Amino acid sequence: MSVEYIYPGSSSFSAGDTPFGTFDSDSLFAIDAPKVANWCAKRLGYPVQNIELVDENLFACFEEATSEYAAQVNQFNIRNNLDTLKGNPTGSNYSGKLVQGSNLPDLIAISDAYGTLSGVGGNTDIKKGSIDIVANQQIYDLDTLWANVSESSNRIDVVKVFHEPTPAINRFFDPYSVSGQGTLNLIDEFGFGSFSPAAQFVLMPIYEDMLRIQAIEFNDQFRKSAHSFNIVNNKLQIFPIPTSNGKMWFEYFVRNEFIQNSTNVTADVVSDYSNVGYDFIPYSRINDVGRQWIRKYTLALAKELLGAIREKYSSVPIPGSEISLDGAALRAEAQTEKDALIEQLRENLEELSRKNQFEIRNNEANYQQEMLRKVPLTIYTG
Repeated sequence: MSVEYIYPGSSSFSAGDTPFGTFDSDSLFAIDAPKVANWCAKRLGYPVQNIELVDENLFACFEEATSEYAAQVNQFNIRNNLDTLKGNPTGSNYSGKLVQGSNLPDLIAISDAYGTLSGVGGNTDIKKGSIDIVANQQIYDLDTLWANVSESSNRIDVVKVFHEPTPAINRFFDPYSVSGQGTLNLIDEFGFGSFSPAAQFVLMPIYEDMLRIQAIEFNDQFRKSAHSFNIVNNKLQIFPIPTSNGKMWFEYFVRNEFIQNSTNVTADVVSDYSNVGYDFIPYSRINDVGRQWIRKYTLALAKELLGAIREKYSSVPIPGSEISLDGAALRAEAQTEKDALIEQLRENLEELSRKNQFEIRNNEANYQQEMLRKVPLTIYTG
């Protein structure tokens, strides 16, 4: 069997020597490629031992190692920054860029739906409607009386019904009633004293008014029929039973509008893991720590490739005997080295995640407070 020797370290690199050409235009990659190839060959035993590889094999391993490093870093950045980048244009490249921000826009968009239901805003219009109240009729179908007529039979959800007793304040501030005493003085302060009968005005404390209002409300609640209502499947039941004809107003929103407004679908923006703009990191922008990892991973890939080649020819016949090759052992060793390098890189990246950074800062602050508590207080002597 003819044996191919790797080309000596004086070999050069040119565009097209790698399978994908991802980094061929990077001048520093072109400079380091033959150096890394020569280093890997010598680490595998060249020139003492024959290496069944050529430069193109090692250049391919170098390209794959650089791509793997960029992929691992980008995967970490995607996990770390996805919430912040959601909604940004997909055409942007965020590799090697600082991403700062929060997921507050997402929280605001989600809270819009809650704002509608809680009556403090939101993205769905709250509409007003009314129905005619008929004497001695207690139950009213809002779907039949309003939704089918005014909302094209769309489902409506009622958020407020205007069915309340007369406010107690209306029956308390009576300028011609002297039972409250303090009300006369209050009217005089507003310049309406001439409209009330002659009396001595005495300013009463505010709690006097509050207690009287509360007494009126409690009287209505326990001694009279309470004004209340109940809604089940848009069937409105009002209490007490009406004794005369009238009109009742209510506020509502349309269910379909609420669902549509609460679901935002936007095209051509970052939405998930698959379309975040993290391209391959240029080799020239990777620091020496990353390049050292790439060299080691290139060596592991070259060892794996060499093992695959040797395993194909597990033994080589020679005159009077045969030589066994170490292909299986090289592949197993290479796989172990690759797994160890990937695990080391992921652990280092995870230590730099936002979560861990917040924990580290919190621990630093706690340690500083603990140290400050041990500083002796100033002692003053007279």
